[in-house]
Amino acid sequence: MRTTKATTKTDILETAIPLFAHAGFNGISMRTIAKTVGVTAPTLYHHFSDKQALYIAAMAHAFAKKADIMSASLSTDERPEQQLKAFVHTFCKLIHDDPDFHKLVQRELLDDDTCRLRLLAQQVFLDIFASLTSLSKELDPSFDPHLLAGSIIGLVSYHYQSIPLRQYQSGCKEYHNDPDVVAEHVTHLLLHGVNGG
Repeated sequence: MRTTKATTKTDILETAIPLFAHAGFNGISMRTIAKTVGVTAPTLYHHFSDKQALYIAAMAHAFAKKADIMSASLSTDERPEQQLKAFVHTFCKLIHDDPDFHKLVQRELLDDDTCRLRLLAQQVFLDIFASLTSLSKELDPSFDPHLLAGSIIGLVSYHYQSIPLRQYQSGCKEYHNDPDVVAEHVTHLLLHGVNGG
């Protein structure tokens, strides 16, 4: 185990992410996290005042690189339709490649803890959602931008959330989970609708 202060904090966060993803906030204790990391409980509390502080930090750590990548896809001089396509492709790839982060978000939505959800909205997802809302205004001013931004996220998220069920439904093919295939489908649906309107 690495022992420098900075490395230990990173180790804690990177160990906590899959633990929270698989067991949920209420399903894992600080003692278990400390034991899994290989530190004492006092060391863990030296870095994080309580489990909620560790949890929010773990979510922010898991999302940090993704936020930069997604923000870059929305911060171009491309037309709004091209920005949407870039964002959806990026989002699909990130969710596909990091199921732990997606599980963290799903678990948090199911737990429905008002305090933690508010902290996540304000401390983890605020900037990216604001950028996506701005893009939504440019895509089609006739839509409510908040609802459209939520729909964009929801179309991608639910596709991956439903894989355990969809794999048993008729017509499901392995390529249906390919991030490029999903991104093309979602982008086409958002820009053209079912009837191509």
